[in-house]
Amino acid sequence: MTIQYGFYINSSVCSGCKACQIACRDKNNLEDSRLWRKVIEVCGGDWSIQGDAWQQTIFAYHISMACNHCEDPICVKVCPTKSISKRDDGIVLINENTCVGCRYCEWACPYGAPRYNEKTGTMTKCNLCYDRIDNDQLPVCVSACGLRALEFGEITDLRSKEDRTAVIYPLPEAALTQPACVIKPHHNASRSCKTPTEIVNHEELK
Repeated sequence: MTIQYGFYINSSVCSGCKACQIACRDKNNLEDSRLWRKVIEVCGGDWSIQGDAWQQTIFAYHISMACNHCEDPICVKVCPTKSISKRDDGIVLINENTCVGCRYCEWACPYGAPRYNEKTGTMTKCNLCYDRIDNDQLPVCVSACGLRALEFGEITDLRSKEDRTAVIYPLPEAALTQPACVIKPHHNASRSCKTPTEIVNHEELK
């Protein structure tokens, strides 16, 4: 039976420490400009005068995101050289030996997961630490998370932990590519549609 590996992301406890991001960068020898996992910092709310006092509705939360190894990966569909493929366990990989660096996958991915390698002229992205998984080890991002905000496993098992279909700013609708990730929203995420909200670490996410 075909399985689909994925991530469980507990945004409700993520502190934004970026240990997952750093572990991924170190394992894969990535430059700061080519991160495979990124921690998105979201802030919202405002200040207003009520009577003689200022009142605030400020809130913040973090979401750790990488390639979601989607069940319907658009990167596989748009690659003209068929350099992106999906393993039987759901892991989506890029063959850098045949990739021509056209960047179609980067433009098509709603999560911005594929990253261009300026040195090699090819696309790269999270490979779900398949080398570790093949040796019964966890992905490094999961191992590095001190608050256990990240978990790894079969997506059917992970979905049993969180049955809500949440729309979380700034993520796209899950129906687009059916990402193999389950997110437990931070309690403030529901406020993003009611008050001004923005990503505050754009420089890190480029």
